[in-house]
Amino acid sequence: MDHEGCSSGGMSAPTTYTFAFNDSNFSDRVLRIEVVAVSEKNDAGSASSRQKKRRRAHRHSEAVVEGVSKLLGGPVEAQLGEGQEEQVMYVGEDVAPQEADEEAVAMIEEPHGVNSMFSALGGTWNMDTSVVLRSKTIHISSAILAAKSPYFYKLFSNGMRESEQRDVTLRITQAEESPLMDLLQFMYSGRVQANTPATVLDVLMAADKYEVATCMRYCSRLLKNMPMTSESALLYLELPSSIILAEAVQPLTDAARTYLANCYRDITRFIDDVMGLPLAGVEAVLASDDLQVASEDSVYDFAVHWARHHYPKLEERREVLGSRLVWLIRFPMMSSRKLRKVLTCTDFEHELASKLVLEALFFKAEPSHRQRQLAMEETMHKRYCERAYKYRPVKVVDFDTSSQCLVYLDLKLDECRALYPQGRVYTQAFHLGGQGFFLSAHCNLDQQGQYKCFGLFLGMQEKGSVSFAVDYEFAARMKPTWEFTPKSKGSYVFTGGKAVGYRNLFGMQWQDFIAEGSPYFRNNIVHLRAELTIKKSPSG
Repeated sequence: MDHEGCSSGGMSAPTTYTFAFNDSNFSDRVLRIEVVAVSEKNDAGSASSRQKKRRRAHRHSEAVVEGVSKLLGGPVEAQLGEGQEEQVMYVGEDVAPQEADEEAVAMIEEPHGVNSMFSALGGTWNMDTSVVLRSKTIHISSAILAAKSPYFYKLFSNGMRESEQRDVTLRITQAEESPLMDLLQFMYSGRVQANTPATVLDVLMAADKYEVATCMRYCSRLLKNMPMTSESALLYLELPSSIILAEAVQPLTDAARTYLANCYRDITRFIDDVMGLPLAGVEAVLASDDLQVASEDSVYDFAVHWARHHYPKLEERREVLGSRLVWLIRFPMMSSRKLRKVLTCTDFEHELASKLVLEALFFKAEPSHRQRQLAMEETMHKRYCERAYKYRPVKVVDFDTSSQCLVYLDLKLDECRALYPQGRVYTQAFHLGGQGFFLSAHCNLDQQGQYKCFGLFLGMQEKGSVSFAVDYEFAARMKPTWEFTPKSKGSYVFTGGKAVGYRNLFGMQWQDFIAEGSPYFRNNIVHLRAELTIKKSPSG
């Protein structure tokens, strides 16, 4: 049977029956609605009660945000050598999640779902033993209700006692009364009276209980067009998984995820707010491609710290991390140093941690064109896609001696164009001889100050007064299948925070470097390589 509407004799059915609502002249049955009293524990279905509980939970969570910012990196300065006067800022990643304070924090019990209002259909409440507070009778048309709702269609047609009686009784809670009345009027008029996010959401859930798909879609569109807040977005994301017509509310939940992702894009700036989010909210934030973080290492650190706060019991924490959050952490984009720490992190099952690290390392070993292909093929979790990182990921090949490595950096044409007129991009840290280094690409003036050009520099993180003598060589290639061609090389003694490099790596003006016919952007990507070798430390 078509519950969206019907036609007869080639004529369309009327779109509204407002005139017939609660009118005995156009009704064949009487609906008796009995409002029963239930305990406060069970009467938690309304949006207002859910908001109060979330506010209480948020107040508790504010006490545990101290120190989280450290997990996202602290600024460390590194001055550029070779005539470069600007300061290089780098966010460190030395704070490992397994080294964080393990002091237990009282878990905040957050309601998972808003289905108490509509669980009566499944017999969760014992309505027969509840006290009836009041009752009302409404004249209804069984044909209109059956056409709009499979629930009422079965009620009036399956041979049950109710289908043979003119009077039908529904027992509901006080929280259900207003949404049910609004729903009944909708089935006649096609409109709802509710006009706030909380009340419209309650009508939507009543429509789910009584299987009125048209009302679910109507309320979903209504909510989507209302001004959204973090509070309302979280309510939409916590719609119960038992919703019959999930596709009806999919646009609403998608909009809620997008809102939260945009609202908390700068996770470092809103760290205390994000720490207080429930699981559904954190999932929306961490799934975003536009998340502004130093590197994927920071995403991993935050996810583990959030899980430790909200799920102090190891078994529960492993379940949440392993089944929900693990798919939002893009392990292939993490540094090799952090991947090693994942293997020893007790918050993950060892078998799962090993699988994730192996997949990440295999991805890193793939050539650039194969990595891009994998990123396009894996569309569900986007594990192989880069975010808007503050520090670019690099591929590092370490040698057994631990004193030599190859560092590969790919920059897209659009990324290079965005550097003009004086921009720069920094990579995430890589380690050589136990010391952190990074690469930085610049758009700057040439040595004579005559024109803009592309520069590449090697910097060392500031850490004490230790010195390292490093042989370096910068190289580039025009295609992924071609050999790298050396562009410059030299030796430099690094002390804390120093950097060295070349202002004009390719010996050409900026306009020629990024032009459409540039030989270095035949595939819209410039492939760079730095070969580094540490000699005996002068201070060693």
